[in-house]
Amino acid sequence: MSTQHILRLFSSLVGFLIIGTGHHRELKADEPSILKVFLLAGQSNMEGQGVVDLDHPQYYNGGLGTVKWLLKQDATKERYRHLVDENENWQPRNDVWCRFKTREGIKKGPLDIGFAGYGGRHHIGPELQFGHVLGDAMNTPILIIKTAWGGKSLFTDFRPPSAGGTVGPYYLQMMKEYHEAIDQIPTEFPHLKNLKPELAGFVWFQGWNDAFGPEEARQEYQVNLRHLINDVRREFKVPRLPVVIGELGNEGARASQSVKDIRTAQRAVCCGPDAPMPIAFAETAEFARPAEKSPNVTHGHHWYGNAESYLLIGESLGLKMRELLDH
Repeated sequence: MSTQHILRLFSSLVGFLIIGTGHHRELKADEPSILKVFLLAGQSNMEGQGVVDLDHPQYYNGGLGTVKWLLKQDATKERYRHLVDENENWQPRNDVWCRFKTREGIKKGPLDIGFAGYGGRHHIGPELQFGHVLGDAMNTPILIIKTAWGGKSLFTDFRPPSAGGTVGPYYLQMMKEYHEAIDQIPTEFPHLKNLKPELAGFVWFQGWNDAFGPEEARQEYQVNLRHLINDVRREFKVPRLPVVIGELGNEGARASQSVKDIRTAQRAVCCGPDAPMPIAFAETAEFARPAEKSPNVTHGHHWYGNAESYLLIGESLGLKMRELLDH
């Protein structure tokens, strides 16, 4: 019996109504009273650069590597079949919701394509598959809050209070937007207003600007990341908040030494003998795809816009978070 079938049977036993492929559940009156909240933070790759359906031959390489392209390939179409319904229309979940404040306004609603930094519904970030993994595994409603801005460093922009010096404006903005999102649940998600929000995990996916910023940014990344984790837990008064750090995996094995230095620092925080548990390191370098098979052939800093990369990253982050929650 496949994993998906097992999940379907399990979900039905715990009181959910399964719809369609088993990835979408209706909440019943006897649902748990807790709303599990996950804070996803970082820079442009957390904003979301994976292309959904843009296929201009000059600007998007004819659509190679988009979500729509993946759904037509024998090797990947079944793996991502849950993203569409029987008529090939995008299919949102109804047990996982997302909120992301972008430059153009607040994106909010059931988890689906489009929760990226651009207008419209033509891009995805790690939140999509992250939400599917946890939605399939958990018996409680889920709210994903994204706080991400392109071109931001941990050294300066997200600098946590414990690191000393000036607290980063985007660290403060991250906190502000999280609290704002929680306060706005009755207005933005009225069907969730009677549930008690509980922060269940923090995901950090960032590092590019520190790799290519001042040398001190690379040298301090490990200690600054540890400070970030401690300060986030302190801010939310959750000393053992599960934390997942996504590897700066751009360009895979061909990455520059600067990128590899950040990877080493990230791994050291998560996997060292004094790791601030519970914490997990989500490897992503293996998800890099060639530029010539991707929609944005000059955007190595954005995984060339390859949707498969972002889906696999989200899945890896979700699986690591699920492991932490299981323990």
